[in-house]
Amino acid sequence: MAEGARAPRLRIREIHAKTDSAFRSAYRLLTRIFPRAEMLPRTAWEHVLQERDAGVWTDLNWHLLVAEYDGKVVGAATGSYLGNVDVGLIGYIAVGEAARSFGVGPRLRWGLRLAFERDARWLGRRPLRAIVGEVRRDNPWLRSLVGRGAIALDFPYYQPSLRRRGKAVPLVLYYQALGVSRNSLPATEVRRLLYTIWRRAYRVPQPLSSPNFRKMLRALTGQSRIGQLRLAPPP
Repeated sequence: MAEGARAPRLRIREIHAKTDSAFRSAYRLLTRIFPRAEMLPRTAWEHVLQERDAGVWTDLNWHLLVAEYDGKVVGAATGSYLGNVDVGLIGYIAVGEAARSFGVGPRLRWGLRLAFERDARWLGRRPLRAIVGEVRRDNPWLRSLVGRGAIALDFPYYQPSLRRRGKAVPLVLYYQALGVSRNSLPATEVRRLLYTIWRRAYRVPQPLSSPNFRKMLRALTGQSRIGQLRLAPPP
């Protein structure tokens, strides 16, 4: 590097408009890493940004963060603050292959957590209660989260279909309490959480009309609390 030249650095920032040059780059990165069935169309993101810009939201907020290295997008993350249950929902976190093992993913996740905490203070005048997310059962990250106190909730969870004629995706829903630790949740609280995620975060008009949503509710019937899912031992 020439003397006096600026060293490249990693920058985490939020995208506020679809006209931002990093908006399309972030979406392309996520679509390379996540299956199409698990991705919302880009137009849905554009509509969300327009709604936020119009100031029509109350206790809901959506965030799109990017990690840029020397101006190039090397990571992206999305998440929603759901004020009625006071939790932050992690949507997607993706890091390009060349930037992996440099801590980009954890920095993006931390950025989302800070955004959720600001939302909770600003919109709800209270501290953030928890962070929740959906991951595949064999994802090593799930085991890492459980090791830090998160609950991999022990019931069959489905992400709603995000494409027309698509199928719901079986995943694991985890709950990472902030502040007071928890090792289980009341089934009634899980029901409200499920409805909020499907109805508000994914905008499913009538969750109860979905066979998979009803299947989740049936799995909770007769249970007072939902505890830790037993994970297979690591290979």
